[in-house]
Amino acid sequence: MVRIKPFRGIRPPKEHASEVASRPYDVLNSAEAQAEATERSLLHIIKPEIDFSPIADEHSQEVYDRAVENFRRWRREGWLQQDPEEYYYIYAQTMEGRTQYGLAMCCHFEDYLSGAIKKHELTRPDKEEDRMIHVRNQQANIEPVFFAYPDNAEIDRIVADTVAANAPDYDFTAADGFGHKLWVIRDRKTNDRITEIFAGIPALYVADGHHRTAAAARVGAECKAKNPAHTGEEEYCYFLAVTFPAGQLRIIDYNRVVKDLNGLTPEQLLEKLSVDFVVEDKGAEEYRPVALHNFAMYLDGRWYSLTARPGTYDDNDPIGVLDVTVLSNRVLDAILDIKDLRTSKRIDFVGGIRGLGELKRRVDSGEMQVAFALYPVSMQQLIDIADTGNIMPPKTTWFEPKLRSGVVIHSFGAEDR
Repeated sequence: MVRIKPFRGIRPPKEHASEVASRPYDVLNSAEAQAEATERSLLHIIKPEIDFSPIADEHSQEVYDRAVENFRRWRREGWLQQDPEEYYYIYAQTMEGRTQYGLAMCCHFEDYLSGAIKKHELTRPDKEEDRMIHVRNQQANIEPVFFAYPDNAEIDRIVADTVAANAPDYDFTAADGFGHKLWVIRDRKTNDRITEIFAGIPALYVADGHHRTAAAARVGAECKAKNPAHTGEEEYCYFLAVTFPAGQLRIIDYNRVVKDLNGLTPEQLLEKLSVDFVVEDKGAEEYRPVALHNFAMYLDGRWYSLTARPGTYDDNDPIGVLDVTVLSNRVLDAILDIKDLRTSKRIDFVGGIRGLGELKRRVDSGEMQVAFALYPVSMQQLIDIADTGNIMPPKTTWFEPKLRSGVVIHSFGAEDR
């Protein structure tokens, strides 16, 4: 069972919502953030290195201090304001005509430590530490994490009724064309019922934001250790998540590009691939994988279909069924000698949102020698892996659209309780 609660959200006034809300810290580099940030953009708080000329080291003390200064300034200027009472919030995202409805809520750090909030990826200690410093310094969760929960008909009805009966508090379209809406659930009985329903939900699943989740849990544990009167209900026990019904979420492909062929010619690579795959030359037109265990490869100006032969995968194993596992074991490791996807400098990863054209561009430019496109992982595969305590290989899932940061913020600072 999971513990959630409503919270006094800190958020921009309606007239500034579209400007304050920004892309998450980890989907753009510092130079991109600096170019994108307008005066009120949350990027000044989540990537404050952009305020320095030249751009500062994002892990320097001056950058961490600037983040705190900017958060305080945004509140002082009225660009971020705190709601008077604790609420849940409905956050809707629309991409290519499809809308998904999540609940912004606070989740308990001990549920993450106990496994009631389930993960499917490993975290990198350096990235986790960086996010932890931000949370500790701000005494706030500036950016939400992205969770999923098992579909629940009563929650669906509550969301649908609230949306139907109320105009959204925010309604804007971001520069990428994705729509964002927010409703504040002000009815106390509805908020209480949401808390009750989630108390009966067995688990939440981290979809996107493993480092932020781990960092928030570590800060909660720190605060607990410093408080001899700890009860488990303190505001520091809770962190910000937007949680969506699993059935509404879509994972898109997360593809690979490789810098060299490990000393092979293109013809030799194709010959080696034919042992474990049925290889079909698709010519110059883009080819997209059509089913599980089918891959696309772009090599030497041509697209190929690679269909894994029986015996190269295990559909009864939550890890063995994944196409990232098949590709890693049968191609990247066995043929191209890439042993560790986390550390190898010979491989890079391209989110499917960039399209197959980005794979072609990087190979045609000479930067890379070969590209592989994968069939997307399903939400059920993610849940199966999390439920069995397994960990997905690196760079397996890409969720789109991303949550905008700054739509709503949770603070556990003394002045905000």
